[in-house]
Amino acid sequence: MFQIYLLQQKAAQGGFGGFQFVFLGLMILVFWLFFIRPQAKRAKNQKKFIEELGKGEKIVTIAGIHGTINKVNEDGTLSIEVSPGSYIKIEKSAISMDWTAALNKPAAADKK
Repeated sequence: MFQIYLLQQKAAQGGFGGFQFVFLGLMILVFWLFFIRPQAKRAKNQKKFIEELGKGEKIVTIAGIHGTINKVNEDGTLSIEVSPGSYIKIEKSAISMDWTAALNKPAAADKK
């Protein structure tokens, strides 16, 4: 009788194993859809934004410093003018895409 009980338990566990793999696969799919894919898309947009920066554009750094690009250096840095005659050398990666877009958005709306 005890052996029959053990066989039933093994059969129940084996039949449930397929569902566990499906559930694990669904969890991985949901994780990818809601976390990995949006983050990769945002990183791609950030990279494109940084590559398109040019002289004369108004920017905001991640530290909150406002300035205008004076020079794009070959070593991945920018020279920005924060006030007339005052220049700062920063890394391109220190530019906030969101804050820069918010800064330039009102200027685009005024032109219409």
